[in-house]
Amino acid sequence: MEDVMKQILVTGARGQLGWEIEGLSYTHAFKGYRFHFTDLETLDISDKKSVKAFFSINQIDYVINCAAYTAVDKAEEEPDKAGRINAGGVANLMDFVRKQKAVMFQVSTDYVFDGESYKPYQEDDLPNPKTVYGRTKLEGEEICLDYPKCIVVRTSWLYSEVGNNFPAAILRLADEEKDLRVVFDQVGSPTYARDLARALLDMILAIEKTPSKIPFGVYHYANEGVCSWYDFARAILRIAAKNSKIVPVTSEEFLRPAKRPAYSVLNKSKIKSTFQLSIPHWEDSLILCMNQMENRSNTDDEQ
Repeated sequence: MEDVMKQILVTGARGQLGWEIEGLSYTHAFKGYRFHFTDLETLDISDKKSVKAFFSINQIDYVINCAAYTAVDKAEEEPDKAGRINAGGVANLMDFVRKQKAVMFQVSTDYVFDGESYKPYQEDDLPNPKTVYGRTKLEGEEICLDYPKCIVVRTSWLYSEVGNNFPAAILRLADEEKDLRVVFDQVGSPTYARDLARALLDMILAIEKTPSKIPFGVYHYANEGVCSWYDFARAILRIAAKNSKIVPVTSEEFLRPAKRPAYSVLNKSKIKSTFQLSIPHWEDSLILCMNQMENRSNTDDEQ
């Protein structure tokens, strides 16, 4: 008797992480899986009727929730909207995840912490969000973790070759401005979305292989190494061979509506040991990403 094809729902598929998951879904390892890639137009997770309609016609085994309100500054002005998506949307999904006994992957953020630590945050450190974005993402975590087959994966400083992200912004500004002002007193670990996407899919394969041995709960994932935004910007320009001057500034000189964590380094020991993951260094992944960005740009120029 032929095995039933496992089905994976990926929400927020037009975002950086969803886009990378879709690219990896075509690999041989997932030949026997059916993916559903949805975004706001096809599945609004903040609309319970929309969620109910989707699950009524699809039997889902895994959900990777990449859908989120991620406009950190704008969330301070739109707390209700951020809450409807980051918490309410998770609650809507969980109602049907429970009914179908699916495994839930909730992608979360370093913003659930206050950024006042001096050592890498561990999964069981006490959250203390200082922004609307962080608070609503923490609410989403708590809703998800009330279900025994849930995995929350917190990440930081996410970027990819597509979408609005830090490398893309630095490259654009380097062409527009003589001097770039970048904060040097905020420290974290950049995360290439493709690396995180691969980790999430590897976690699904691990669960499929030994479902009874996987401890559900909270995990941290970011690329190896630590840097400031200033260091990150310097690496971007160096790899792109651009000569723009970067001026280091303090957070006080670059005030924004939402307070940024001064320290966003995540301890990744748990996810590495549990799932036997090898995590690349952020500089190595940045080089790969920027090569992809250049190849994409060259291809667009030729068309």
